[in-house]
Amino acid sequence: MSQSAYLYFVEGSAVTSLTLDELKEQLNRYREQVEKTGQQLDWNYAGAAFPYTFESKPEGEGVWFYLKGVNELYKYIVFGVGSKAKDDAVTHYVQVVLPDGSTHGDKAKANEFCKYLARHLKAELHLFNGRVMYFNPRK
Repeated sequence: MSQSAYLYFVEGSAVTSLTLDELKEQLNRYREQVEKTGQQLDWNYAGAAFPYTFESKPEGEGVWFYLKGVNELYKYIVFGVGSKAKDDAVTHYVQVVLPDGSTHGDKAKANEFCKYLARHLKAELHLFNGRVMYFNPRK
């Protein structure tokens, strides 16, 4: 059974919404940071920290894309964007899905990516296990 995690853009978040292209930019920024770390360590850290390629399908155009693993330890992580209305307010979110057949490595990397994105975007993160992490400034 697939599992989902959500990043909600709430009051205090760095952005109010995110498009798929902006989400890809954020993930590319993460990859560039780990490449620089690898250069400092003189090790191919980027290959270990981001073992995925960006893939998309025509039916998901503009709604979702997925990361495909480059080795047998990692298979797929799906990223999508959306919004929901509640009490005359619209909340935008990013959904991260681990489809059936995902590995433990996929779940670990998805948690890592979610925490990175939530910290950077100051979002409210609902993890796969149902727990909530608040990275947005609250009073």
